[in-house]
Amino acid sequence: MKRVEVILSPHQLDDIVEAVSVHGARHVLVSEVKRFGPSGGMREVYRGTTYVVDFVPMVKLEFVVADDVAKDVVDELRMLDLEGRGDDGGVLIAGIDEGVLPGSARPRAAGPPLRRTFRVSS
Repeated sequence: MKRVEVILSPHQLDDIVEAVSVHGARHVLVSEVKRFGPSGGMREVYRGTTYVVDFVPMVKLEFVVADDVAKDVVDELRMLDLEGRGDDGGVLIAGIDEGVLPGSARPRAAGPPLRRTFRVSS
């Protein structure tokens, strides 16, 4: 199984969630995050004064898919032009060896996507 993290602009959220759910990502964790980088942030004008906002709001998605589906998910994200402006977004993929289902003390070996949410053991 592969754990996929996608960082994107908030306006892209609906399209990306729809695309990854087609590929078997049944449980998608969505978090609001902020990006700080060399792009300089955004300039905002409030009551005639210009402010520089260094932290740009972003959205982070986390989900688990089967090994053979991970490449298809990345290809789908490329087709949706996830990284439209070059400094906007990214995809991280990590392997998962084992997971534990909530309410169960037994570890679950890697295999097809789970039908229930789970926590990754470290």
